Amino acid sequence: MTYILALDQGTSSTRSIVFDQTGRIVALAQREITQIYPEPGWVEHDPVEIWQTQLATAQEAIAKAGLEARDIRAVGITNQRETTVVWNRKSGQPIYNAIVWQDRRAEPTCAELRQNGLEATILDKTGLRVDAYFSGTKLKWILDHVPGAREQARQGELAFGTIDSWLIWQLTKGKKHSTDVSNASRTMLFNVHSNEWDSELLRALSIEPSLLPQVLPSAAEFGAVEADLLGHAIPICGVAGDQQSALFGQACFTEGMAKNTYGTGCFMLMHTGSKFQISTNGLVTTSAAQTSAQTEYAMEGSVFVAGAVVQWMRDGLNAFEKSSEIEALAHSVPDSGGVMLVPAFTGLGAPYWKPDARGTITGLTRGSSMAHIARAALESIAYQSAALLLAMSRDAVAAGSAPLTELRVDGGACVNDLLMQFQADLLGIPVVRPTMVETTALGAAYLAGLTSGVYKNKEELAALWQVERRFTPELPRNDANALMERWEHAVRQTCAE
Repeated sequence: MTYILALDQGTSSTRSIVFDQTGRIVALAQREITQIYPEPGWVEHDPVEIWQTQLATAQEAIAKAGLEARDIRAVGITNQRETTVVWNRKSGQPIYNAIVWQDRRAEPTCAELRQNGLEATILDKTGLRVDAYFSGTKLKWILDHVPGAREQARQGELAFGTIDSWLIWQLTKGKKHSTDVSNASRTMLFNVHSNEWDSELLRALSIEPSLLPQVLPSAAEFGAVEADLLGHAIPICGVAGDQQSALFGQACFTEGMAKNTYGTGCFMLMHTGSKFQISTNGLVTTSAAQTSAQTEYAMEGSVFVAGAVVQWMRDGLNAFEKSSEIEALAHSVPDSGGVMLVPAFTGLGAPYWKPDARGTITGLTRGSSMAHIARAALESIAYQSAALLLAMSRDAVAAGSAPLTELRVDGGACVNDLLMQFQADLLGIPVVRPTMVETTALGAAYLAGLTSGVYKNKEELAALWQVERRFTPELPRNDANALMERWEHAVRQTCAE
């Protein structure tokens, strides 16, 4: 049996997973990381803690599997994407904490970019909206606010990277400063047409090119883990940002295939093949994980509150003790009884983009019960996802691409059968749950396996993907359309001033 080690560095925790060549988990190790909130709207991580937890979980996972490092064919890395680190090339030490993707401190820089008329240029070159979410403005903030950083950058003494680059630097002991196209595409500095750092965008943010890592395809040789770290040198053969890695792990390799990750929020990506297209529905375009120099793209959007609405019912309304109990409560009534819950606790994301919206419950009568509200809460996850995925399909069809044919799902809430069936009913296409739902880490393992020769091609990987359950639409399309119209009416009520 051949084994691959996936390093999965996330926002709340660091994990390492050993997979065998069939994609089965052999061992897993996980450690939480500290969340740092210096000021309102600021979120940071300690890069040294990230590195230490990643190394410790890698060592632990290999030991749990009963293996030695020499038994591991290759390492794959997947990571929280836009989080930004700057470090000294000589010492290898960060000059500031990692600024996390959720951090909003760079909004003034974004406002300047908009005022300078760069929105359209950035959208055309990167596929991204001007937003503090992305890495480029975070990097500028560090250079502007850490004493001496600008001069050190001009002298070529500093290195910038997203978390994958930081880990590669540490794993190779400074021999490699690199990233992959999927992570580079989230910086707002990368031209996704030419797969190169864009000089005009670097000038706009006053960023020295010497700071930037080399960009490689997602399946490539990124150097090797130094022998003394794990006991044997292991090649690093695959890297991808977490959502693109999940798309790859779901074997969504071709145009029109999509995945939805049901977590606290929802992240949805639809593969658009080699076609770069600008959304007319408020989505972003991003580079998909690439196995060669050939460009591949995906459309992406997010739902801010998905599984979090279940947590709110548990903790805020005390409707049940365990989140898993919501399905039975919701199943105790045949439908929501006309109740609609719009969980705009932090505003509404795509395709609405209403940051000032707040949650509402409408359609209440004397006959409404907690069971009806629970059902409406679950259904709200499906409604939001349907609105977003239907917007994706409209974008795809408008661009002459293939329409959505099925939705592959993962994440904690995808185990809820009631939710998945309702999702299929609203979309009018099958919703497919795989046997392996750890798709983010699996995608990194697959990329590493392709480069290292464990797998011959994507067709072999597609054959490994297995269905646990397929939910097929049971609701007539007229009824589904009527439900979506009711949802849109509820959203309009939520957004009414």
